[in-house]
Amino acid sequence: MDLQPILGNFALILFVAMVITGIIWCLDVFYLAKQRRAAADAALAEYDARTAKLTADGIRVDSNGNRHAIEQAHLRQPTWIEYSGSFFPVIALVFVLRSFLWEPFKIPSSSMVPTLLVGDFILVNKYTYGIRLPIINKKIVQLNDPQRGDVMVFKYPKDMSQDYIKRVIGVPGDKISYENKRLTVNGKPVEYTPLDDYLDDQHPVYHKQFVENLSGTPHRVLNTDGKRTLDLGGVENFPHREACDYSYDKFTCIVPEGNYFMMGDNRDNSADSRYWGFVPDKNIVGKAIVVWMNFSNPKRVGGIQ
Repeated sequence: MDLQPILGNFALILFVAMVITGIIWCLDVFYLAKQRRAAADAALAEYDARTAKLTADGIRVDSNGNRHAIEQAHLRQPTWIEYSGSFFPVIALVFVLRSFLWEPFKIPSSSMVPTLLVGDFILVNKYTYGIRLPIINKKIVQLNDPQRGDVMVFKYPKDMSQDYIKRVIGVPGDKISYENKRLTVNGKPVEYTPLDDYLDDQHPVYHKQFVENLSGTPHRVLNTDGKRTLDLGGVENFPHREACDYSYDKFTCIVPEGNYFMMGDNRDNSADSRYWGFVPDKNIVGKAIVVWMNFSNPKRVGGIQ
């Protein structure tokens, strides 16, 4: 898996917790609370009658304190209802924020180095590309479309339970070519500016580093000496495979309608659309916007290019 949601399938966990606590909260508000009120009123009426009889017999009774204690004893919520009522609004708020606005993830692999490092905690904007129903990820409101250069989170086409993160290289209708580790989009070569070699902290290896200017979105990419442009042995049979033409030094793909072509910035160490195919629009989760924490390197906090 290329991306780790916080606490696994947190959306499902939150949804189940919200439903359970919500049912208990509603049951209490519309039924159990009324039963407790009726029981309290009956107990108070019985106490008042007994107090009146004692008073008539000349016995003085401190009714106010006892009366209040009796009422509170009958109105007190059971512990399980009290906790459910307290947690429900908090869980519901977190569920709404996480499902429709922002979702946190953790980066466990190096496929997006140097843009994203192992251990980065990122925040993903869930509404940039449209509003989707949680759990089933079905789009109900269309907003913006992904653009070339966006860092996007999506459901892995071969296993929808896994979340991946890559960079959008091609949008529907684009002709993408990758030859000798250089991109060409719709017949126009992408600009590359060499930088100093990059030392991978996870593996003591130097990589060739470049600034890739993809449709006005500059970002850094890495290449590893000694690796081919493409490992043909890793290319799988995927939907719309006929839209791609492969060789050891070059491949060309025309992105089908409703799909996107994704690549990792660590080009020679990334399993992406070159190998397992296009990402359908229905698989989109959101746009990665910021690194909000890296416990081993706090300086990583900041926006994502």
